Amino acid sequence: MRALLFLALLFAGCTGQAPAQPERPAGAQDLSATTAAASAIEQLADSFLRALLERHPEIGTRLSLPGARYDLLFDNSEAALARWQAREDDWLGRLRSLPKPPVGSRDWLTRGVLLEHLEAARGERICRKPLWEASTTTGWHTSLPFLFDTQPLDTAEERRWALARLAALERYIDTEVENLRRGLALGYSSPRVTVAAVPDQVRALLTAASPLRAMVARAKDPAFAASAGALLDERIEPAVTRYARFMQNEYLPTARESLAVIAHPDGMACYRAVIRSFSTVSPEPDRVHALGLAQVAAIRQEMQAVVAAEFPERTLAPFLRALGQDPDLTFPSEAAVLAYSRNALAAAKAAMPRAFHDLPRADVLIKPYPPFAASGVGEYHASSEDGSRPGIYYIAVRDPTTRPRATQLSTLYHETYPGHHLQGALSVELGDAVHPLARYLGNAGFSEGWALYAERVAQELGLYADGVDTMGLLSDQGARAARLVVDTGLHTRGWSRQQAVDYMLANTGWGETDIQNDVNRYISWPGQANSYMLGMLTIKDQRRRAQQQLRERFELRDFHREVLRYGELTLPMLEEAIGHWLNHQQEKGAWN
Repeated sequence: MRALLFLALLFAGCTGQAPAQPERPAGAQDLSATTAAASAIEQLADSFLRALLERHPEIGTRLSLPGARYDLLFDNSEAALARWQAREDDWLGRLRSLPKPPVGSRDWLTRGVLLEHLEAARGERICRKPLWEASTTTGWHTSLPFLFDTQPLDTAEERRWALARLAALERYIDTEVENLRRGLALGYSSPRVTVAAVPDQVRALLTAASPLRAMVARAKDPAFAASAGALLDERIEPAVTRYARFMQNEYLPTARESLAVIAHPDGMACYRAVIRSFSTVSPEPDRVHALGLAQVAAIRQEMQAVVAAEFPERTLAPFLRALGQDPDLTFPSEAAVLAYSRNALAAAKAAMPRAFHDLPRADVLIKPYPPFAASGVGEYHASSEDGSRPGIYYIAVRDPTTRPRATQLSTLYHETYPGHHLQGALSVELGDAVHPLARYLGNAGFSEGWALYAERVAQELGLYADGVDTMGLLSDQGARAARLVVDTGLHTRGWSRQQAVDYMLANTGWGETDIQNDVNRYISWPGQANSYMLGMLTIKDQRRRAQQQLRERFELRDFHREVLRYGELTLPMLEEAIGHWLNHQQEKGAWN
């Protein structure tokens, strides 16, 4: 997700001249403040950012960054990875040698975000992910093709860049085969159950609906269409076919049967590393499992109360299943799924000023998943830095007659307003108020924790119209709690796939199609599913802390401004930031 910026942006923190800052409330830390130590941090961060954007040229395309390179792809070779890891070690050593700046300062933010990124990346090396991430969730085909959806094509130069990037895709795909073949030889693979559908998913890239072919049509340039079409016919689609054939004939027959990542060499160490990498905190797997059980029990009590009050003739377990099976509570068509969500998005947008001082410039659109990613369960793709290109919420519409209306709203609020789009777009729109790294290096603990918390904010705003919608919210909250149980169960406790499916069915109102897809995701992507609830609980803890200290002076919009002020913090940094804010309020005599 990364690309090259103009040198002016790269060196914004090194010019010795503070950039213009947006207006901030009295007492807020000036993020442009510098010290001698801060200068060293800023220079190190600039060095890392230049290298990061060269290594990940896709960032600029995703965010429409000025000066971005649109002609390159990420170098996925093992040699490039080894060179990068050596540089990471050097940056980490230098960063650790610098003193920690004051909480709330620009350099505190820059140092903290970069330190977490480098430490987590080094810890995760033990997993050797490039050798085995090939599933319906983690394979290159589930994300890289979307890059061509946002490839700029307006000028002749941009179209030349597009041809160069398209040509690079052949080598990228062949390198993926090399990496996965080496992984098999060393005892690493995605579980067989998570790659069974990959060959057909990959072959969907050979259709006219593929973003690769769609890019050609989007340009409306006969010469470009001829050149790109020849590339696709002669080089790219043969490479896609080779990859699909490799997955079908070589990878699937030898992929591991075990679901657990601990089946890999150093698997338990890997699992601990990915908990930290995704969530930025390091609870032991047993602690995560126990926390999940406790949260599931608490949410079930909420569900029981709603059923007793709103549906007294029902009992909880069959009602949860009815949410995904009763025709009156599902959708008649894919078009109906889209229309329902688009109407709800308009209502959510209108409600946001009641809970937020600050809203993003960028809009957000809803689109159905394309065929090659149709097994997805909903995801948000970022808007541009300048707000000119909207964010996109890709929505699951497949099998509408088994898709619960109940969970449609909470998922929408999670992905758009007040969830990922509101938080993510505000983050990338911070501009020069923060170092660019603070906009581009995120973590799931904060972003997914915020989005889950946002589902509850929507409840406070009255955006769930009836008991069915509220049960949908609790179902989604229960699912994220259940993920703590299921993820640790699958990867550290020997759970079977059916055991995970049954647990999700028993504790959520999700449709079985979504649960089947989601459990495959947990198997494919160990640790990521834990980040949602771990993050939300941290945000809720900080809100309770602020409410207890500020008492009647607590104002929700002020709290949300402080949480979102810095972009995507690590969870420990969020605790520091809220403590810093509260201390300042206390010094001002904000309460007795």
